[in-house]
Amino acid sequence: MTISDSAILKAIYERRSVRQFLDAPVSRDAVLEALKAACWAPSGLNNQPWRFAIVQDSANKEALAALTRYSATLKSAAVLVVVLLDREASYDHTKDCQAVGACLQNMLLAFHSMDLGAVWIGEILKNGDRVVETLKLPERLELMAVVAVGHPAHRNQKSHRRPIEELILLDK
Repeated sequence: MTISDSAILKAIYERRSVRQFLDAPVSRDAVLEALKAACWAPSGLNNQPWRFAIVQDSANKEALAALTRYSATLKSAAVLVVVLLDREASYDHTKDCQAVGACLQNMLLAFHSMDLGAVWIGEILKNGDRVVETLKLPERLELMAVVAVGHPAHRNQKSHRRPIEELILLDK
């Protein structure tokens, strides 16, 4: 097999952040499958420090949307997946935040593989405590992201990356 035949690389290179959604439901099975894929991310000591809150009702979507400048994206998404770090499961905050990042990437790739669109909202972190409070979640949880999910309104998202040569600092 050549590199160009790799389904994983193809998904990585083709996935884009989707911020505009059709008014159509996303099946619970699709959400659960993406969360299952997310949980297969690596974590130190296999502590799996991530936790999820699935938000589909309009009242909670509206409440969360009020906590970010990306309110239109949250309101239009069929589902919001609130991703949290469980401090009680954590053994090293930095390592566990990295694990949650890997979890998020798995989730985004899983949604992409099901022809769904998703975007990782990080700007809402400034109101992390309010998100936890709004959803009446335990205080031991720390907000890591909100992922807005839905059927893409379009697939014309564009992106670019810096040349790899600009990013490699040392190659001996």
